[in-house]
Amino acid sequence: MPHQSANMTYDAIVIGSGFGGSMVAHSLVHAGLNVLMLERGDWVPRGPQNWEPNGTVDLTPFYTDETPYRILAGGTSDVMGAYSCVGGPSVFYGGVSMRFREADFDASPEIVGNSDARWPYSYADLEPYYTRAEQILDVAGEVGRDPTEPARSAPFPQALDKLSYTSRLIEHAATDLRLNPFRLALAINYSSNGNRARCISCTTCDTFACAIQAKNDLATCVLPNLIENGLHLKPNMVVTRLVRDGNRLVSLECHDKQTDEKHDYRARFFVLSAGALGSPHLLLSSELNSVNPGGHTIGRYLMRHCSAIVFGFFPIRPNKAGQFHKQIGIHDFYFGHPNIKSPNGKLGSIQQLQTPPVGLVKEALPTPLGHILSIGVKHLTGLLVMAEDKPQYKNRVTINRRRMDRFGLPQLLVTHGYASRDSAARDTLIQSAKRIFRKAGAWFCYVHKIKTFSHAVGTVRMGNAPHVSALGPYCQFRGVNNLFVVDGSFMPTSAGLNPSLTIAANALRVGDRIAGISSETN
Repeated sequence: MPHQSANMTYDAIVIGSGFGGSMVAHSLVHAGLNVLMLERGDWVPRGPQNWEPNGTVDLTPFYTDETPYRILAGGTSDVMGAYSCVGGPSVFYGGVSMRFREADFDASPEIVGNSDARWPYSYADLEPYYTRAEQILDVAGEVGRDPTEPARSAPFPQALDKLSYTSRLIEHAATDLRLNPFRLALAINYSSNGNRARCISCTTCDTFACAIQAKNDLATCVLPNLIENGLHLKPNMVVTRLVRDGNRLVSLECHDKQTDEKHDYRARFFVLSAGALGSPHLLLSSELNSVNPGGHTIGRYLMRHCSAIVFGFFPIRPNKAGQFHKQIGIHDFYFGHPNIKSPNGKLGSIQQLQTPPVGLVKEALPTPLGHILSIGVKHLTGLLVMAEDKPQYKNRVTINRRRMDRFGLPQLLVTHGYASRDSAARDTLIQSAKRIFRKAGAWFCYVHKIKTFSHAVGTVRMGNAPHVSALGPYCQFRGVNNLFVVDGSFMPTSAGLNPSLTIAANALRVGDRIAGISSETN
């Protein structure tokens, strides 16, 4: 099909509707800019079907291999698909919305090593934007119990719901071990103001789209408001090329998945937020690495946390009432373990996790094993251990131009391996999680090591030094003055926490910067 060109030139085009894209759009739209957002996926329908066992994201059409990733090392299989929908990962995440700790923005030698990773700003610089992000997402939380809690300038917008029986079980066991369990901050609606459905505490939250839209995902509580205020959102659009003229982008090319038509769109500013795998894919495909002094780092320093799920098997069902129970966090070992000399320094976090969906267990394991084990799932509950991983130059994504997908994008190749320190940190946290389960009455524990890229960050990192970072302090792409990258790829280090709120806060900061530049140049 021939290219179809839009006549108008937008103030800004945002590629991707996840935390980075939606939050930068929030700043731009409310500053009065004319913004187009292009999203590869579609809107996720909401209704009773979301409660079904096959509603977990890996079993939905929103996980697809239409642009397959070839995993050379470090994945669950040789070929993996990607998630795409309006609202990005927020639609299927569990709502955990945590700020990085103040020390996460300082260079820790045991983590950074020889990677030259440096945050170009401090926690104090980002704190006002954390507060704004929490308000936009209406995050519920409590203060005063997390021993690593950073300073904040405002309280949480919402109070949390009561603890489930399962969560109280974990809380009491951790307390008996002289740990300091605290309540996870959650982007979930617990208010009964009549404007939106209140959370009913069901078990289909993490990895499920909320059937009643009580989870404060971007497709529910951010994008509809932006559309009402003038945002132009086009779903099912695959961006295939960023077109450069000198030191500026002038347009982009994309493919409409529904009509198979090709389109060109023009703008004054471009914001890339396709994810830590998708953004370097598009930058490398468009050969923009060739004009960036830190171009050799594009695709490099891929991080994803060194994580595992520790399942405790209990003689009686720990969640008889069928309640939401991703509620407790434990940070006593975030900055190290008092009784462990190696690895020294930062370790990471422990978080309560929902029991895995029965449908996913049946699907992931061969018959009849999957059916047999799915019966025992009701006796499990989990703790997620999330160790901060080292940024390593060898962990990377690159492209193979000899193999193209149906949209004309070259195949993405992914290589990832953990440093020995990463694994040691994870194993230390695993042992701590097992102690908690034993104290809570579990008969035995089973450990499932995670090999997905759901927390992928770091492939187009920011920094002050041009030769070791592709982005400047405001995520401006070096060598292309009107391009910014705001998804998790901007992060120099991964910290030991869920990245979503930090991506959101940074995107608000970058959005304010773009709006300021726009007003100065008008």
